Amino acid sequence: MVTKQTDAVADGFPRAIGNPATRALQHAGFFTLHDLTRASADELLALHGVGPRALRILQAALEERGLTSAPSVPKQKKQKPS
Repeated sequence: MVTKQTDAVADGFPRAIGNPATRALQHAGFFTLHDLTRASADELLALHGVGPRALRILQAALEERGLTSAPSVPKQKKQKPS
């Protein structure tokens, strides 16, 4: 059962994420939900046009299909110069 919020056209993105997020993802080289498995949530949020709401919708759509996004890489602390 596919919910209205995560309803995707073919293997594309859910309509609910909006046009700006869709354009941002396509401009970054993501064209299907499966393509998003190689990007972390932080990388997606860094795209202009993709916000927290779009990310939640995308993650729900991925989970419905048994997919996950790439894990986020922990940020390293900058060391002070000696």
